[in-house]
Amino acid sequence: MSSNVSRSPQSYLFVPGSRPDRFQSALSSGADAVIVDLEDAVEPAAKESARAAVAAWVSRSYPVLIRINAYGTRWFDEDAKLAALDGVAGIVLPKTERALDVINVVWRARRKVPVFPLIETAVGMLSAMEIAKAPCVNKLMFGTLDFMAEMGMQEDREALNPYRAQLALISRAAGLEQPIDGVTPDINDVERLMADALNGKRQGFGAKLCIHPKQIAAVHACYRPGEQELAWARRVVDAMTESGAGAITVDGKMVDRPVLLRAQRLLAFAASEKQV
Repeated sequence: MSSNVSRSPQSYLFVPGSRPDRFQSALSSGADAVIVDLEDAVEPAAKESARAAVAAWVSRSYPVLIRINAYGTRWFDEDAKLAALDGVAGIVLPKTERALDVINVVWRARRKVPVFPLIETAVGMLSAMEIAKAPCVNKLMFGTLDFMAEMGMQEDREALNPYRAQLALISRAAGLEQPIDGVTPDINDVERLMADALNGKRQGFGAKLCIHPKQIAAVHACYRPGEQELAWARRVVDAMTESGAGAITVDGKMVDRPVLLRAQRLLAFAASEKQV
């Protein structure tokens, strides 16, 4: 993960764990966070060699996330032990269905490693609140493609929005940051990618998974606050500072503490961007 993790990443780039020749380019891609993938991107016959390559490469100089294989698979135990290594900033846990799945990762890591549960099954969706409250959970991720396949769904935007809203609501109620949306599989369709990213932002998501470096700029353009948003945030903060009241009106709309907090978060993010 990049050194900018404190300002809440908005792009998470997958790189296959079986392609160490691509690791450095992923780090240089401009993504806020890099996920080295030992699951979907690696064939069963290459799982062990990929794990060994990742273990030899990770370093505290360039911390990354690792997507391990799911709990219950024959690779889980050894994959989860990677979480103990310096340079592993967190574990992405696919097919998470219970809080116990998360606990098993933390137990094998022997440290409080951040865990990013991927919600991509019906059972996982129904258990999302339990999962969100498990120890060391950082943010929820929505594995849209696998979820669609399990549910027999044909469309991944409007049809999935009720589930996106549910994960956003659960994240907020559990005290987590905004969840991370799934991938857009067509790496050449920028229009579709931007529509997907804006849709996720409207549903309460704060970031998006990427499968190619060329997707990063569009994701940042959609998720990062624009000038109009920042100008609004400055007006809100200035007006509240001047008034000292609990609730005021800005641009004809009521502003109270929750609105003020949102404005302050936008300005804090913009300030952190300038420091990068």
